[in-house]
Amino acid sequence: MRWAALLRGVNVGGNRKLPMAELKSMVERLGYADVTTLLASGNVVFKSDHGDGAVIEARLEEALEGLGLSTDVLVRTPADIDRIIAADPFPDAAADHPSHYIVAFHRDPVPDGLIGRIPELYQGPERLAAIGRELYIDYAANIGESKLPQAMARLRFPKLATARNWNTVLKLRALLN
Repeated sequence: MRWAALLRGVNVGGNRKLPMAELKSMVERLGYADVTTLLASGNVVFKSDHGDGAVIEARLEEALEGLGLSTDVLVRTPADIDRIIAADPFPDAAADHPSHYIVAFHRDPVPDGLIGRIPELYQGPERLAAIGRELYIDYAANIGESKLPQAMARLRFPKLATARNWNTVLKLRALLN
């Protein structure tokens, strides 16, 4: 089975540096096959005979610790990515500004009611939708100046998440073929 592994916070802002060639080599040493990395932000696609995502996540996290990198890893199958794309709640954002349209991948579903509480703290232009283990965020305005992340932190949105823009989600899907 093919898997996409998404590493949290790698090569962002000069922190948690990991060359993608090193990531690829590490994944191959774990016995996974047909390994390909995507971009420098910690995306790797591979084949595994093991069908348990939690086991794969734990193996990758342990191997990364061995490289001196403590970070979370979230994995998704091609069927998972297909569901994420098919469930797209904001197709206008995907078409108009895919680099500012974010999918936040979580280990567990976003707790009910959190999105509805955001206006208590923040009334920005962003749109959000939680579907399954993913949180879709349409940053229609300037993503870098948004105060949404601070509001989400105050509301205790799950910290175990890693985000990819829509372009990257589509590229991951293409690599999973």
